[in-house]
Amino acid sequence: MTTRASDPREAVRSRRSGKTRAQPHSLEHRILITATMCLLAYGAVMVYSATSATALLQGSGTGSGYLIKFVVYGAIGLVAMHVLARDGIAKAQTFVAPLLAVSFALVLAVHIPHIGVAVNGARRWIGPGQLQFQPSELLKLALVLYAATLLARRPKRVHDLRELSRPLLVVVGGACLLVATEPDLGTAMTIAFTTAALLVAAGIPARNLAIVAGTVFGLVVLYALARPYARARLTSFVDPWAHASGSGFQAVQGQIAIGSGGLFGVGPGQSVQKIFYLPEAPTDFILAVIAEELGVIGVCALLFLYGLIAYAGLRVAKSARSLHSALVAVGITSLIVSQALLNVFAVLGLAPLTGVPLPFVSYGSSSLIVMLAGMGLLLNVAAGGTAHVRAVPSRGAGRVRATSHERVDVGSDRRRRATA
Repeated sequence: MTTRASDPREAVRSRRSGKTRAQPHSLEHRILITATMCLLAYGAVMVYSATSATALLQGSGTGSGYLIKFVVYGAIGLVAMHVLARDGIAKAQTFVAPLLAVSFALVLAVHIPHIGVAVNGARRWIGPGQLQFQPSELLKLALVLYAATLLARRPKRVHDLRELSRPLLVVVGGACLLVATEPDLGTAMTIAFTTAALLVAAGIPARNLAIVAGTVFGLVVLYALARPYARARLTSFVDPWAHASGSGFQAVQGQIAIGSGGLFGVGPGQSVQKIFYLPEAPTDFILAVIAEELGVIGVCALLFLYGLIAYAGLRVAKSARSLHSALVAVGITSLIVSQALLNVFAVLGLAPLTGVPLPFVSYGSSSLIVMLAGMGLLLNVAAGGTAHVRAVPSRGAGRVRATSHERVDVGSDRRRRATA
C-alpha cells in the first residue's frame, strides 16, 4: 500500500514548486508534547490554589502573583523548548563545553558570601530579587549533555573503571559535592540517578555499575552522618511524628494534607493545610496540596502523565538515529522522572525530604525553564534530530565519524559492546 507522499512524481513536483510537505510527528513526539502541556496546566491551577488564599490573608495583592510569575516563566521555557525542538541536538555540540564551564562557575559563586543568596539556611540561589536563579538546575542539564557526548565518542569507556572515572565520574562527583554542600541533597541525588541511567544505557557491565553505586552510597551515608542538616533529615524521615515540632514538621503537615484528601479530595481550592500550616506549599510540597484537594485520583492522574513521559522518552531513545541522540534522550527522560519520583516519595514519607521541585508543576523559575529546555532537546530527538559525533575507539585504531544519516539500534549496539 502506497501513499501519495511516496509517489516519485509528487516528490518531483514538490521540489519544482519549492514546497516540501511537513512530515507528521511520531506518536512519541505527540505524547511528550501532550503530557508536558497537561503538566503545565496542572501546575498553573495548583500553584494558584496553593498561594492565593495565603496571599489574600496576608494582604499582599490579589492572590494571583505566583500564578502570573508561573505563566511568565512557563512562557520563557516554552520558547526555549520550541527553539531546541527544531535543532537543539546539533547545537548542543557547540555549547556543551561552555555550558558545563558556566554552570560550574555559577555553582561555585553560590558559595561565595554576598554573591550566593541564602534562603531557609540553604545557599542555592544567585542574583537580585525576583531575578534569582538556581545554578544547580542548569548544571543538571549540562551534565546530561556532557555525559552523553563523552560516552558516545568512546562507547567502550564503560568497560574500564579507571578510564571511566578520569573524565566522567570525577566531573559528576565534583558537581554532586558542590551541590550537596549548598546543601541540596535532592539535586545531588538526581544527578547521581541520571548518571546511573546513562551508564546503563551505554552498556556498563553489572559489576562496574555495582562498584560505582556502592561507592556513591557509602559516600552519601558518610556525608549524611557528618552533616547535622542531613542527619536531621534522616532522623525525621525514620519517625517524623517524634520530631513534629522540629525537623519533622513539614513531613507531618504533608501527611495530614494527604490523609485529609482521601480518595476524591476536599475539592479544588478547599485545602486547609496550605494556609500557614504546610511549608513550601507551592514548591517542594505542592503534591500534598494536590492530594488534599483532588485526592488519590488527582495524584494518580499526575503520576500517569509522568509515566507517559517515561514511556515516550525511552521509546524515543530506542529509535534514535545515533548513540549520542539515544543517550541524550535517556538522560533527559531519567532527569525528569527521577526528580518527580524523589519529590513524590519525599512527600509520601517514603524517602527523606530532598527539597527538589515537581517537574513542570511546582513553582520555580529555574526548574521550570531548564526542564522545558530539556524537553525541547527530547522532542528534537523524537523528530529525528542528531549531531556529528566522532566515535573514538578505546585503543588506537582510527576514528569513525557518525553522521546525521546513520540509524543506530541502541539495544543491538549495547549487546555488541557487551560481547566485545
